[in-house]
Amino acid sequence: MSTSVRCPTCERAVEWNESSPWRPFCSERCKLIDLGAWASEQHAIPGSAAETEDQPKTDTEESG
Repeated sequence: MSTSVRCPTCERAVEWNESSPWRPFCSERCKLIDLGAWASEQHAIPGSAAETEDQPKTDTEESG
C-alpha cells in the first residue's frame, strides 16, 4: 500500500515510495523552488533573533 502526499510547492499528488526520488516534492523543480524560498528568507522558523559576536551581552546574560 502506497501513501499519497501533496507536494508542498504545487500541491500535486505524490506517491510516498522509492519510485518518487524528490518526495515530498513532485519534482526537482519544486524542490529547488522551496529551497530558494528558504534561502531568500521567504520561509522561516519562528523564534528570537540569533545573537552575533557583534552584539554585546546584557548584564543579566553575563551573570547567568
